[in-house]
Amino acid sequence: MGFADQRFNVNLSILFTELPLLERPAAAAAAGFTAVELWWPWVDSPTPERSELDALKKAIEDAGVQLTGLNFYAGQLPGPDRGALSIPGAESERFRANIDVAAGFAASLGCKALNALYGNRLEGGDPAEQDALALENLVLAARAADRIGAILLIETLNQPESPLYPLVSAPAAIEVVDKVNGATGLGNARFLMDLYHLSMNGEDLPSVIEQYTAKTGHVQIADNPGRGAPGTGSLPLEELLGQLKKAGYDGWVGLEYKAGDRPSAEAFDWLPREARAAR
Repeated sequence: MGFADQRFNVNLSILFTELPLLERPAAAAAAGFTAVELWWPWVDSPTPERSELDALKKAIEDAGVQLTGLNFYAGQLPGPDRGALSIPGAESERFRANIDVAAGFAASLGCKALNALYGNRLEGGDPAEQDALALENLVLAARAADRIGAILLIETLNQPESPLYPLVSAPAAIEVVDKVNGATGLGNARFLMDLYHLSMNGEDLPSVIEQYTAKTGHVQIADNPGRGAPGTGSLPLEELLGQLKKAGYDGWVGLEYKAGDRPSAEAFDWLPREARAAR
């Protein structure tokens, strides 16, 4: 087993960013990929104009690629924010306003995975109050995802790069997944296993795969150090993805890495072109 056995998609919020948003789906298709994912593209607006949503939908459809993952509104990402759903006040309201918009956009393109970033701890804030608000909003998001036949993803980030984000271990994210599923009874909350973030936290990746593959709804990769393409660092990504496959994971693997100083189209030389189209 290896890279050729996986179903890859390209994250268009970190790759092909040298191009305008509406040109990125076609660029991914030109590189040989048939599936893409996105962070919420409108960082300043949880409820963009219909014309903006329609333009992105058309760009994805015209490129002939499948949107397989979408983030809910997460504040300034990239930037200082790591989500909005646990932030009391205006940010929480923005997240709630975005839920049906994001779910509707996902449904219009057959996207079956919605990622909800938890949000940073607030200085002087009460973590218990933030967690209670987070659960309320995640329940709303899980129900919206369920209405379109999608899963809700809960992601671990890494402490060195996101020191205020509370979910910086696989068990921490799994605990939230279990709480959401317990509160809704829907069972559609799943773990987003990002091997780069987990490695930055110093976790035992083979052990994480062994313990949590059954609760995993999506996988993302980048090499470490550097968050570059596979082969630019020291993570045994081909071996780890093979272990995931053997453990029963047959979902998408998101390419969420930085191209570096070269154009994004040149950052896929580790993956034969015939292995890029989803099978």
